[in-house]
Amino acid sequence: MTLDTPQAGAASDRPRVAVVFGGRSTEHAISCLTAGGVMTALTAAGYDVCAIGITRDGRWVLPPADPAPLTAKDGRLPEVDASHPPVVVVPDPADPGLFVRDVSGRLRSLGRIDVAFPVLHGPFGEDGTIQGLFEMAGIPYVGSGVFASAAAMDKQFMKVLFVGAGLPDVPHVVVTPDEWRTDPAAVRESVASLGFPVFVKPARGGSSVAVTKVHKPADVDEAIERAREVDPKVLVERAIDGREIEVGVLDDVHGGAPKVSVPAEILVRGREFYDFEAKYLDQGTVITIPASLPPAVLQTVNRYAVIAYRALGCEGLARVDFFVTATGEVFVNELNTMPGFTPTSVFPRVWQATGLEYPALVDYLVQLALRRRPGLR
Repeated sequence: MTLDTPQAGAASDRPRVAVVFGGRSTEHAISCLTAGGVMTALTAAGYDVCAIGITRDGRWVLPPADPAPLTAKDGRLPEVDASHPPVVVVPDPADPGLFVRDVSGRLRSLGRIDVAFPVLHGPFGEDGTIQGLFEMAGIPYVGSGVFASAAAMDKQFMKVLFVGAGLPDVPHVVVTPDEWRTDPAAVRESVASLGFPVFVKPARGGSSVAVTKVHKPADVDEAIERAREVDPKVLVERAIDGREIEVGVLDDVHGGAPKVSVPAEILVRGREFYDFEAKYLDQGTVITIPASLPPAVLQTVNRYAVIAYRALGCEGLARVDFFVTATGEVFVNELNTMPGFTPTSVFPRVWQATGLEYPALVDYLVQLALRRRPGLR
């Protein structure tokens, strides 16, 4: 597959890219890992890179644009250090920029931001909140806008849009805080109607944090309470017996149909499903790229990926996850508007196999963002 790529500006232009990472969600560490890979690629491509870290409790700080600390060492995942100087993004479209607060409380300008590259995962970043800030500030940014980001983060509404677009739905129930508080018996009955096993997960979470595979009714309550520790709203889905397939989607630089990468297949060994440990800590997980799929199934996966991307109004990039059954049925599991983006993550790897290396992929996304102005479009 040939993918035309936009060309970066001359070295003298050196667009300034603010990589925003960390955040208040349970995926804080994964965002830090992603930031390390993205900053390395941006620097190599000649961009003027600055780093904005958001601590686990939501403070914005200005760490050095150094990817070295943003790696996993001795089994420990990185996080944003709160000791760095506090930083402020001014949402003024007439003069968007960065300001650092000194010990006296004064704000000192650090200059303009040409484009923001938010690599936040989960709530308070990937869910439309920070996209709204950039829209208010008039700062171009990588990835989907406010609505698509919010809709993709909330699996309940993501599924509503998928069904409205004609995509096959995995049977599920949504457990709201009020329903669980006032009538847990009815919730248990609804869950049982799906048939076991089921997956119980936070409705607005990611990276499989607090996801449980439940095989019998007696374990439902514990799984719901575990998910509620991350999100008061819970999604319960029937487990689909099938292969796990993932593809990447990118906007076309010429404004044509979104481009779909070759597929990846996730093979989990020694665990029941593709949980957090299997994704980030376990060496037993095997990712096959490209996945071997019958031509008709591959065609369906590609078609469904574009439908899902358009149904949410996505921009820039997304990863779409599928289940493919032994009989060739294809179900869209979910769409991720800011997938894991380390050089070893699935999204960059499927694009590498499609012909777009990691540094070129990062550059491609920045150039798309620079061409797409904030505001209604």
